[in-house]
Amino acid sequence: MRLLVALGLAGAMMLGSSERGAVPSDAGRSIGSHRAVPLPAPRSPSFQVVVLSTDLRGLMSALWVENNRHWDELADQNTLTQLLGTGKPTQREYLGCLVGDVAGDTLFVRRLVHAKHLKQLQFAVAGDCEGVERLVGSFHTHPYRADSAGHALKERGLSPMDLKTFAAAPDLVTMVMWDLDSLDAATKAVDGSVRHPAAVRIR
Repeated sequence: MRLLVALGLAGAMMLGSSERGAVPSDAGRSIGSHRAVPLPAPRSPSFQVVVLSTDLRGLMSALWVENNRHWDELADQNTLTQLLGTGKPTQREYLGCLVGDVAGDTLFVRRLVHAKHLKQLQFAVAGDCEGVERLVGSFHTHPYRADSAGHALKERGLSPMDLKTFAAAPDLVTMVMWDLDSLDAATKAVDGSVRHPAAVRIR
């Protein structure tokens, strides 16, 4: 689907359209005369806060524990050996798909489902949420890292790469957890710009 959209945009640019989504001036001449009309740009629904249920927040915590159960076994590990893949894999990043809806000024995240084609590594994760109904975004975990002395270091919050990936995606929200009591989120404004950090409430 994204490939088709990209090809469509490229075609519009080749036809000389100066505005994304504009109809080419010579489009449809075989069936009648049409004037160039700019189509509305993609927009995100308007909302100000993200709401999670306490049960869903608990599930996120359980997933962090499951995938980071050996986070404190870093005494003989350091970041270099872990990045090289020669160290002991004490933890794995996890990726899930967030299902929900927007009502009023609130984005309600209702469920979390496992991403498809999940590939979990020490400091990276891959997968997709294609075909997930009512998809609103994604959730992933961050691991602890080890300093030169083998002490655990938190990777706090969404990384610059996380935010860049989110900005290019159609998702409305992205969340990361790096400890049981730590949750960070970013959302999309109406114009598609990224809002970070975003307000998250647990109910």
